[in-house]
Amino acid sequence: MKHRIPTYLSAATIAAALLTVSACGGGSSSAGPDEKQLEVFSWWTSGSEDAALKDLIAGFTKDNPGVKVVNGAVAGGGGGNAQAVLQTRLQGSNPPDTWQTHPGAAIGQYIDSGLLADLSSVYKQDSLNSAIPRELVASVGKDGKTYGVSTGAHRGNVLWFNKKLTAKAGVKLSASTTPDQFVDALGKLKDKGITPLCLGGKDAFATAELFENILLGAVGVSGWDSLTAGKTDWTDAKVRQAAELFAKMLPYADPDASALTWDQATKRLAAGDCAVESMGDWAYGELLKNGAKDGADFGYVPQPGTNGNFVTVVDTFVVAENAKHKEQALKWASAISSPEVQLAFSKDKGSTPIRRDVPIDSLPAYQQRAATSFRSDALVLSIVHGEAMSPQFQQSFYDAVTQFVQSKKVDSFVQALATAAKG
Repeated sequence: MKHRIPTYLSAATIAAALLTVSACGGGSSSAGPDEKQLEVFSWWTSGSEDAALKDLIAGFTKDNPGVKVVNGAVAGGGGGNAQAVLQTRLQGSNPPDTWQTHPGAAIGQYIDSGLLADLSSVYKQDSLNSAIPRELVASVGKDGKTYGVSTGAHRGNVLWFNKKLTAKAGVKLSASTTPDQFVDALGKLKDKGITPLCLGGKDAFATAELFENILLGAVGVSGWDSLTAGKTDWTDAKVRQAAELFAKMLPYADPDASALTWDQATKRLAAGDCAVESMGDWAYGELLKNGAKDGADFGYVPQPGTNGNFVTVVDTFVVAENAKHKEQALKWASAISSPEVQLAFSKDKGSTPIRRDVPIDSLPAYQQRAATSFRSDALVLSIVHGEAMSPQFQQSFYDAVTQFVQSKKVDSFVQALATAAKG
């Protein structure tokens, strides 16, 4: 069967990413199809991400001794470099055995291209259909078949804050803080000589995620669903409202933001070099890795305006239909879905287990709260992470945000989004 390869990434991006992967040691496995080997491809290279990936590998090798696992991780926040390298390999008919992606539109491009193995047997064997929220099972499937196994769910709409700095400025943040009150809080922090907003602008997704969270607060879940389904135009008044709030917040960002990756910005929050950060809860693992203590050094609330909503950023692995080591890859999919492995993974990654039958009482306080939200609040698929809309729109979203950071022109910004949505 001839596979159709997704082509949304530019040649320049692919070339840059190939230089990155050659520098960091990633790439294809040289083992033959009969060797006991497995290549796992991801973009997990930060401290907490690497630790969590090792939990998955340990869970796999425990039940599959003698199998050599090749870590094909490619550095680059948000996975941009990894996606470019992956596309090049798929075009060359040299796929990794298993690779990281997200549900929804992200995995859909590979399903539609005929590149993925059907994992329905894994779901049946491990009783995943009853253990995972129905809407998330649907987000990795098509026509009655299931193509991805998820390890954990991150909450994208979290506002982290350094407790000493907010106390110094007399700022109190809670689940009921409104977006306008949050802007006022940024001003109070700045008046005290504190850098208000931590931002890793070197990673395009980080600034885009700040806007995504502001947008959800403005439009709500029903408005989000209408926007992503193409029923509401991106020039809508509530989108403009979100853009105007975004413009008010940007001047409070760390002046070094353009030189910082997301995890470097999180490290600055832990060190007290800036006060608040709007970032998915993979930041939790980084805060702990940097020595900050939950409740003593940092706190967290939902992004103002989004309480009761959980922006899902779900880590999912797929298996190549023509994987060199397909038998091992299918065993990997089963291993990473086990309750024990998901719990160990979540403790290092800062996520919540995707399985609802995993006990959460051994998780730290933040993760217990996030897990409770995941199991009870409204689940919203992320645009920034390629779940709610196409990868083409995702890239246009990044580009529009990048331009808006410089121009602050609301009309041009919403029109660029509207044009991209019409494709």
